Amino acid sequence: MSSAVAGLLFIGSLIAALVLTHRPLGDYMYRVYTDSKHLKVERVIYRLIGVQADAEQRWSVYARGVLAFSAVSILFLYAFQRLQDRLFLSLGFPPVPGHIAWNTAVSFVTNTNWQAYAGEATMGHLVQMAGLAVQNFVSAAVGMAVAIALVRGFARRRTENLGNFWVDLVRGTVRILLPIAFIGAIVLVAGGLIQNFSGAHEVATLAGGRQAITGGPVASQEIIKELGSNGGGFYNTNSAHPFENAGSWTNWVEIFAILMLPFALPRTFGRIVGDKRQGYAIAAVMGLLAFTSIVVLTGLEMAHGGTVPQAAGAAMEGKDVRFGVADSGTFAAATTLTSTGAVNSSHDSFTALGGMVTMFNMMLGEVAPGGVGAGLYGMLVLAVITVFVAGLMVGRTPEYLGKKIGSREIKLASMYFLTTPVLVLVGTALAMGSAERRASMLNGGPHGLSEVLYAFTSASNNNGSAFAGLTVNTPWYDTALGLCMAFGRFLPIVFVLALAGSLARQSPAPASAGTLPTHRPQFVGMVAGVTIILVALTFLPALALGPLAEGIH
Repeated sequence: MSSAVAGLLFIGSLIAALVLTHRPLGDYMYRVYTDSKHLKVERVIYRLIGVQADAEQRWSVYARGVLAFSAVSILFLYAFQRLQDRLFLSLGFPPVPGHIAWNTAVSFVTNTNWQAYAGEATMGHLVQMAGLAVQNFVSAAVGMAVAIALVRGFARRRTENLGNFWVDLVRGTVRILLPIAFIGAIVLVAGGLIQNFSGAHEVATLAGGRQAITGGPVASQEIIKELGSNGGGFYNTNSAHPFENAGSWTNWVEIFAILMLPFALPRTFGRIVGDKRQGYAIAAVMGLLAFTSIVVLTGLEMAHGGTVPQAAGAAMEGKDVRFGVADSGTFAAATTLTSTGAVNSSHDSFTALGGMVTMFNMMLGEVAPGGVGAGLYGMLVLAVITVFVAGLMVGRTPEYLGKKIGSREIKLASMYFLTTPVLVLVGTALAMGSAERRASMLNGGPHGLSEVLYAFTSASNNNGSAFAGLTVNTPWYDTALGLCMAFGRFLPIVFVLALAGSLARQSPAPASAGTLPTHRPQFVGMVAGVTIILVALTFLPALALGPLAEGIH
């Protein structure tokens, strides 16, 4: 079987699996977030944290809950790392240096999982398991909670209330993420991933040397890192390590885990707003952008443009022979279309234009389908911008799902969209403007700029993947990228919740002959076009100086 045919079968089977799970999984999440009853374990948790589970919250109170929970989580995770040498299962590792501990704490709490360290040589098992992996669950649950709050803003009328953040957080963790992760971990163990508390074992390499390999609770962390759009690897080589990704079929399982929840959430959205067609439209936009990206990226890598790949017959530099070009390209597209950031190959070693596609995926705002929760609320914000633009074109007050998009709503949507480009471009400019900071670049010229641009794009969009070749474990980069992660996560969340509160206060406007239908192919195409055009207008100059210049050289 040719690699092209194998790649098509790989992608086709993924699409089929996502289509089959879209409805049942989306309906299940709808029931989770609309259920009036609480499970016994949930009631215990509410009593422990002092929450009145049946009390509703205004958007500002909901936002304070998100920010307070995240701030406490950052402080706890920072302290956990700094004190790890005094904890059991530390494997004898010293405390994590302060600037790396800060960067890592912000990274995992913001669902970025950017890693400026080698996990197996830096973190003990307890920190990995009870610190990092726990944040993999709750940071994903925070994203889903914010998305559901925005959906309630569209669905509700004449109210100040968007639900209860603590209830949404607990339900997302207990009823959705934990059960799926439990089953997924068993599947991955069956596929060859390890799950133990072993320390380092010294083994003989094929070249005759000696190497210390650390064991650990890998499978349980691997599944939630993919399922929750997290991406932080137990090992430095992430999902290219055989203990994290044993072979082709576990590679398929991990990609499916990355995409399943974000692609099912539009169904949940359609059920909550009472119009399934709206959910199908949003899913169609996500699917169109995702399919285009996967095909383009995989095609560019299989065409292996460039002198060295053409001489070798394939663009295999930085790719694992177990996966090949097609599976690696699909993984790279999936992980950058979402906010996952896990890698099974080196994106820095992709062809120049292939690497640009991974960067462009993140610049889209990671909405196709995006991170768990974050992709849905990002796409809904883009839908709001689209109906506003369409309303201007026909001279009518724009409406979406019966809610008028006035000056307040479009200002909040605009601030949401502009946050990450400002962080990316300002951060890249500051990094490139200093000779000392440029010294962290292994490469010069367009590729060196691409490495820096990729780093700030990844951090600001809460992705976490990286081009190799850039030394980022310095105090300046750890601080700057940490700030980008924090602002890139929490400012958009505040704008989304403010938008949800504004929408919830409105009374539905009846549809008229001039109302733009938002469930038809025309609207799907408009949202996809607006998404691409906004990103192109914002980032094209930077891309032209980096990967485009390298690609046409």
